[in-house]
Amino acid sequence: MSGLFLDREFLPLRELKPSYDVVIIGGGVQGLSTAYYLAARHGIKNVAVVERAYIGAGGSGRNTQVVRSNYNTPETIPFYKESLRMYRTLSQELDFNLMFSNQGEIDLVHSDDSWRVENDKCLLNQSLGVDTHMLTPREILEVCPHIDLSGGGKLPIIGASYHPPCAFVRHDAVVWGYAAAAARLGVAIHEQTTVTGVRVDAGGTCRGVVTDRGPIAAGAVLSAVAGWSSQIAALAGLRLPLVTQPLQAFVTEPYRPLINGLVSSFDALVYISQSQRGELLAGAEVLPYNTYSLRPGFDFIAECAARAILFLPLMAKARLMRQWTGLCDMTPDSSPILGESEVERFFLSAGMGTWGFKTAPVAGRSMAEHIATGRVPAVMAPFLPDRFRNDRMVPDAASAGTH
Repeated sequence: MSGLFLDREFLPLRELKPSYDVVIIGGGVQGLSTAYYLAARHGIKNVAVVERAYIGAGGSGRNTQVVRSNYNTPETIPFYKESLRMYRTLSQELDFNLMFSNQGEIDLVHSDDSWRVENDKCLLNQSLGVDTHMLTPREILEVCPHIDLSGGGKLPIIGASYHPPCAFVRHDAVVWGYAAAAARLGVAIHEQTTVTGVRVDAGGTCRGVVTDRGPIAAGAVLSAVAGWSSQIAALAGLRLPLVTQPLQAFVTEPYRPLINGLVSSFDALVYISQSQRGELLAGAEVLPYNTYSLRPGFDFIAECAARAILFLPLMAKARLMRQWTGLCDMTPDSSPILGESEVERFFLSAGMGTWGFKTAPVAGRSMAEHIATGRVPAVMAPFLPDRFRNDRMVPDAASAGTH
């Protein structure tokens, strides 16, 4: 049996060809999932994914692995609900163990106003077939007995909304699962390949890209580069309604199982979970400035740790092991940008903010259909790039504590 695994090549090296039917910029979950669905569902296998570093080097490898569907608008809830549904069977589809684990999410409530907001969210979720409901303090302790209901004496907990379908998926496994499945279907994945230009003809149609290894002609180009979306779009002459902000998180040394699922507080702007290795993970809001720096800071650790200890006092003695920073491309309405841009045959998978990993299956499948057929899937329609110009915003900042 061991010989079978030793002979398996997950990511075959391929020569960079002068032209492809589709070139995808970005080797994260968005780009790789789109490549996979182009090949698997539409038979378009002459596809190149170009990544300037290694696959999963960006936001895909710097997230907290949460997938959920308890959002706040009639447009976003079906989108994330479908993505979570796809995640449940994705290991079987890709023939790759993604370590999917259904654990649930608790969003703590500290005031009557917050209770009404969360209750309204629950009712909207339920009307669209998503299991989210309110918990009393006693019920919170039944789900997570280590929570301090006094909130450290500063933010007493009067209840919570509870989303049982919330799950965790191993982020690097999702990257490799999509990459390996796409490669088996003939997709070429080129790491260490930097896009330095986007070729647009006089008629305003995208004809390919320029890389540090030479030009590549293409029938379509997709930008799926998360925090660097503005930079790639600028190469095509586009200015996107995005700001790029850093988001940090940290993990402690491993502990025995203490938390089942995700615990968050929108008022305190903190979320806590426990990894499959037992590490306690904590994060807070995006930092309030624009930068492309991935350098973490001590100020974040001190502030985020203080907030986490309010609700999980046992973390006070936990030793921090490591921290990291990812980049978020934030739109004005906190919803993604998906579809063909003003430059014909230049497509965007951008503006994912802090939610890109959650959307990978449904966004990749939808973008593949859009590129292959020209159709706009109904679940993707609210997120087209022209919604800002046409005043059709999808405001959903309230769906996350990472404001």
